[in-house]
Amino acid sequence: MVKDAKEDLVEEDVTQEQHQSSEATNQNEKKSSVTDKVKEKFSKKPSDADKLVELQANLDTMEDKYLRAEAEMANMNTRFKKEQEQLLKYSGQSLAKDVLPVIDNLERALAIEVDTESGEQLKKGIELVYKDAQKALTNNDVIEIATDDVTFDPNVHQAVQTVPASDDQKADTIVQVLQKGYKLKDRVLRPAMVVVAQ
Repeated sequence: MVKDAKEDLVEEDVTQEQHQSSEATNQNEKKSSVTDKVKEKFSKKPSDADKLVELQANLDTMEDKYLRAEAEMANMNTRFKKEQEQLLKYSGQSLAKDVLPVIDNLERALAIEVDTESGEQLKKGIELVYKDAQKALTNNDVIEIATDDVTFDPNVHQAVQTVPASDDQKADTIVQVLQKGYKLKDRVLRPAMVVVAQ
């Protein structure tokens, strides 16, 4: 029995030694194949023509990226300038819109008939204020939308009412202005409220 145990141990040792030697051989083979691949890779030196082609491709790629970035910056600058011009062009729009009701009220005050001397003086004062306000609007490119002897234009006029056209009137002409309209340069601040002949 001791003999059998010794034989089993010897067999195990032999088997283990064989297994270890096969593993070492496999590892050596793997190392040599990796080394061969590395040597093969570095032993192939690219020719000057290959290098030149690769460098030209890199240069073309970089040049394309540069041109695209430059074009994008030029577009951004153009867009920024246009936005700035628009802001400057219509900078007084909100103030002008707020002043228009004041102009309307001054016109209503001037339309009232007065028969006393104090009423006349008051009306003259209102007229001076009205003229100054109109002048300030005109100086800032706020102009009244034309309504006398013009055809109805839905872009600048708002038809509040229609009436039948008389014999001396053409269709789609403005008969009466209920509220004046104003433009700031080429932008409509408020359309003119009108009565149109049909």
